[in-house]
Amino acid sequence: MLEKNSKIYVAGHNGLVGSAIWNNLKARGYENLVGRSHRELDLTDQLAVRKFFDEEKPDAVVLAAAFVGGIMANSLYRADFIMMNMKIQCNVISEAYAHGVKKLLFLGSTCIYPKNAPQPMSEDCLLTSELEYTNEEYAIAKIAGLKMCESYNLQYGTNYIAVMPTNLYGPNDNFHLENSHVMPAMMRKVYLAKLIHDADWDAIRMDMDKRPVEGISGNDTTEKILEVLAKYGIEDNKVTLWGTGKPLREFLWSEDMADASVHCLLNVDFKDIIGIEKYSSVHYGASVDGAVDRNHSAGRGGALPQLGEIRNCHINVGTGKELTIRELSELVVKAVGFEGEVVFDASKPDGTMRKLISVDKLHRLGWTHKVEIEEGVGKLFDWYKNSIKR
Repeated sequence: MLEKNSKIYVAGHNGLVGSAIWNNLKARGYENLVGRSHRELDLTDQLAVRKFFDEEKPDAVVLAAAFVGGIMANSLYRADFIMMNMKIQCNVISEAYAHGVKKLLFLGSTCIYPKNAPQPMSEDCLLTSELEYTNEEYAIAKIAGLKMCESYNLQYGTNYIAVMPTNLYGPNDNFHLENSHVMPAMMRKVYLAKLIHDADWDAIRMDMDKRPVEGISGNDTTEKILEVLAKYGIEDNKVTLWGTGKPLREFLWSEDMADASVHCLLNVDFKDIIGIEKYSSVHYGASVDGAVDRNHSAGRGGALPQLGEIRNCHINVGTGKELTIRELSELVVKAVGFEGEVVFDASKPDGTMRKLISVDKLHRLGWTHKVEIEEGVGKLFDWYKNSIKR
């Protein structure tokens, strides 16, 4: 377990995932935390990342930084999604190894699983059939990230853990309509449709100033604001959402995700995941005939034949519970106090129809979620309203 004075670098500490992990570590008494904004450190810049590790020399790394977005963003920026995420992962993981980082936690996503995987999806579903096309590039990048962790552990004896959270929501969520995920986008749309109906233009302009839409802010004319909001299905007492509303989704409160992630960082080792007997029964650093393997130093690990096939060492993080997008919209409507109409546009894509994960491995490793979706939706709306006033 990491000492309380261990220096822990949280990459992406300002985002939904990173900020929740940062706060969880602080609450547990880990004060020696290091974070850099994107402006301070571009993780796609290899030389900048190397310089950062040279200067800071962290004991542990949480890789929560990523280039993310919803269905629309994934469809429009396919090259960006695979290239940006691969660069971030390669730079951080390789420099963590080069600088002797003791423990690394990699945050992925359950979009790594095949489109038609059996439900609920266990870790062993990985790479068994084709991915969902709409987020294929992001998924491939995240698969590469977890395989990097797994491969470094097998070749070099490192202790890199990969966790795959389900759909997340919570404080510091992304409510920008152009690239947000389903719940925050839905919540903002419903809220703005209510404000338009209430003719509460002070609140609408505050909201648009906080998060402009296609460059339109609260300083623009009423006509321009209404025009750009209509493009996103937001009208007077009416909201149009993409798809049929039938897809099933699992959601995890981000602070629960952070608690699970920190639990894995502090209490779970690679040997716990693959089985202690496999890891302890092999003399690492030697080939089958006892000679030292020239590909790595003695005692540093190695994917030796005695280990057999080791794969799918990542850990699903979720609730193991699901609801339809339509049912989610009903919870959002209730939290916002919206009395208007919610319409589903079936001509738009649904994405994967069902995406429930198995959390059996996580439960075996000693962690279970606490916040249920009904409570979480209300908590998110409270956070969102307060964020506009800041």
